[in-house]
Amino acid sequence: MSLIKSISGIRGTIGGKVNDNLTPLDVVKFASAFGTWLQNNKNKKDLTLVIGRDARISGQMVSSLVASTLQGLGIHVVDLGLSTTPTVEIMVPELKADGGIILTASHNPKQWNALKLLNDKGEFISGENGAEVLTLAENEDFNYAEVDDLGKYETRDDAFDIHIKQILDLPTVDVEAIKAKKFKVVLDAVNSTGGISIPPLLEKLGVEVVKLYCEPNGQFPHNPEPLKEHLGDICELVIKEKADMGIVVDPDVDRLALVDEKGEMFGEEYTLVAVADYLLKDKKGVAISNLSSSRALRDVAKNLDSEYFASAVGEVNVVTLMKEKNAVIGGEGNGGIIYPELHYGRDSLVGVALFLTHLAKENKTVSELRATYPSYFMGKKKIELTPDIDVDALLIKVQEEYKNEEISTVDGVKIDFPENWVHLRKSNTEPIIRIYTEAFSQEEADKLGDDMIAKIRSLI
Repeated sequence: MSLIKSISGIRGTIGGKVNDNLTPLDVVKFASAFGTWLQNNKNKKDLTLVIGRDARISGQMVSSLVASTLQGLGIHVVDLGLSTTPTVEIMVPELKADGGIILTASHNPKQWNALKLLNDKGEFISGENGAEVLTLAENEDFNYAEVDDLGKYETRDDAFDIHIKQILDLPTVDVEAIKAKKFKVVLDAVNSTGGISIPPLLEKLGVEVVKLYCEPNGQFPHNPEPLKEHLGDICELVIKEKADMGIVVDPDVDRLALVDEKGEMFGEEYTLVAVADYLLKDKKGVAISNLSSSRALRDVAKNLDSEYFASAVGEVNVVTLMKEKNAVIGGEGNGGIIYPELHYGRDSLVGVALFLTHLAKENKTVSELRATYPSYFMGKKKIELTPDIDVDALLIKVQEEYKNEEISTVDGVKIDFPENWVHLRKSNTEPIIRIYTEAFSQEEADKLGDDMIAKIRSLI
């Protein structure tokens, strides 16, 4: 079974049986549920939704199903075609639309696709709203429009131009400083829409672009998650081209990873750290990431007389806390930059522009800039339990064991030790506790995870 229904949308592998995989019937049912939910909650007759897709092979089919279903409900559709997650997010309020649907499975392999749901601010719908959409989908309580009331359909091809202009107009993006440096970069867009959205931005910044896997055909040349083990080709090409850096994005362009001039990973946790360093130097304030993100962001904020707070894992949770604290910058340690001066969504395009401004102003190489930040190493492990074990009770026992340490229970149990931390999160679908650690060396981070597994076993 490869169909995952959650409060943020529906995700699954293409083909197979209804309710087991992401079949055409599942797409229609879920699009119907979201459209119906909007109709139930909006006090107006004519609704408009913006849709856009990444370049995966199933994208056109899924997009056509979604558009036709919405029209069948009497909802008008503005189709951006090949787009990015942040571009769709920006275009919803730009067009004064009532919501949006992004057709992307983000960093998942090519057999996956998904529907991600946006409200009228171009932000992911809340958990409460998502639960209501799921209920509608289960009950199949839909009322389609009669023939004279079908929704209209139109396409737009100017969304990237609008997105890029909004970025270039930001006071914190110094176009002239970047142009003066005459940077050369290699871009790996994993043959998705980063290949048609990021080059126009870089060209307007006066940056020479060497394209690697920038044809938006959905044939991912490597695992599309932008992790070190998948990025050997760009690391080699950066050296060969004598480029200043490499830029890597995932298929829907909301995660940004960087490669230094030596072909070494900058570290996806450090994309947000570097951008926060730049912004907080100019405007002291609040930086936010989630509980499983690097402590380096906290250190940088503290050094710049700014505050740091951590949210529960998940973009919706990060955004909620950012609004509450009026944060200058936020995001997730997976390379997701959320800059509220533009919009409340992870955005690789604005991340690129802010990072290049920072690099230009610091007058350092990428590796020299990375060396100015504290070096942490992260570990990820898990412990598999038997179904009869009460995981919540077990986590309470762990809390009691470490009650003299700094503990957060916002999302699972996070224990902050003076020199490192451990974050325990239970799976919602399996009897598993995932264990995230961070320390000053990889060996220490891994040992911390192993020690925690031993401690948990001793408490069972």
